[in-house]
Order: sequence, then structure tokens, then C-alpha cells
Amino acid sequence: MRMLAVSLLVAVAGLAAGAAAPAAPQTITGVVGPGFTITLKQRGKVVRSLPPASYVFVIDDRSNIHNFHLTGPGVNKTTSVAAVGKKTWRLTLRRGTYRFLCDPHPTVMKGKFTVQAP
Repeated sequence: MRMLAVSLLVAVAGLAAGAAAPAAPQTITGVVGPGFTITLKQRGKVVRSLPPASYVFVIDDRSNIHNFHLTGPGVNKTTSVAAVGKKTWRLTLRRGTYRFLCDPHPTVMKGKFTVQAP
């Protein structure tokens, strides 16, 4: 009986070790202001394309005359124009085109990226 219990513990430990933990979502950083700038970067590089996945967006809104507005398939997130500070959004991005802009200044403060399979 003791041998059976030890065998079961070893088997369960082996299964647990072989099970891969889900990967932590990657972080995307958005910055708006204080001047007339808006950016979206991952590890310091401008985001132009991403694979479909879950991400953590950290938005640093540095101006009370701008906001950061992100739209795309199933996504419509925004910071307040009057507020300054950081917002964190956990988002699942699907295939398609995503756009980000400052609502008060959409012609000069804007960008876009695509989500597609690698």
C-alpha cells in the first residue's frame, strides 16, 4: 500500500511539472502628452503589428488636454481628457486593425497597428 501511495505521488508530481503554466501577458506601453505626441511601444519599439493574444496596456496620460483612445475589434478604451495619470487595461486582441488617437486632436495625434498571426 505504501509503495502504491509513493508511486501515485511521483506520477502526480511528474504531471504537474510537465504542465506548462500559461504565459504572462506581454506589456504594451502607451504615452500621450505632455506635448502633442502619442505613442504605443513594446519593449521600447513602436508597435506596428502584434500576434493575437492577451496583453496588459499601461497608458501614461501626461496631459489634461489630451487623452488616449484605443479602438479595434471588440476594443473601445479611453482615458479622460481632464485626468492625468496611469491606467492599466488587460485586453485580448483579435485579428484586425487597431487605432489609437487623442480625441481632441485626432488629425495630429494618432496611430495604428495590426493584429495578425505570425
